[in-house]
Amino acid sequence: MTGPGLRERKKADTRAALAAATLRLAVERGWAGVTVEAVAAEAGVSARTFFNHFASKEEALLQPAGARPGRFAELLAEQDAGLPLLEAARAVLHAEMAPVEDPEGWRQRMGVMAAEPALLARAVAVGSAGEREMAEALAARSGLDPDRELYPALLAAVLGAAVRVALVRWQCAGGPADLHALLDEALDLLAAGLPVPAGPA
Repeated sequence: MTGPGLRERKKADTRAALAAATLRLAVERGWAGVTVEAVAAEAGVSARTFFNHFASKEEALLQPAGARPGRFAELLAEQDAGLPLLEAARAVLHAEMAPVEDPEGWRQRMGVMAAEPALLARAVAVGSAGEREMAEALAARSGLDPDRELYPALLAAVLGAAVRVALVRWQCAGGPADLHALLDEALDLLAAGLPVPAGPA
């Protein structure tokens, strides 16, 4: 299988440069001081080019890889049909976290979000949309009707919460904490039925 062509690589490089410029300016100036024009200039492209990759500066910060509706469903469909639903979803979530290759950058991004209530609200909206897509994909894989059965929506919401808790714990650790290990810990607890940890002896 061949890799992406030159055009696709250039598009990916431009998108990454715009996302990095958005984060850099947000850290330096504060979110209110970030404009699309400033981001484009920082990345060495036009504002029109910015909008070829992102719908807004918020998307460039919160979804640096770009909005990718349907990705969870695509990845879930690629998982072995014999895998239990939770384990198939675990594999997809790990794949979705693979782009977190710049720990310091992601911690900065989460810091910017934490300081801006409007950004937090936008992040919640993005997460809610993602959970709806996740619920539909989980329902399709399990043969359940998402309009009649609680299970797909509930599992999607719980998985979303596990990801958020793992991300927050990872950010607060501030060191070489393994995000994938934290996600596995959260999912293992879910799989075990959320047993209450034993207190100190």
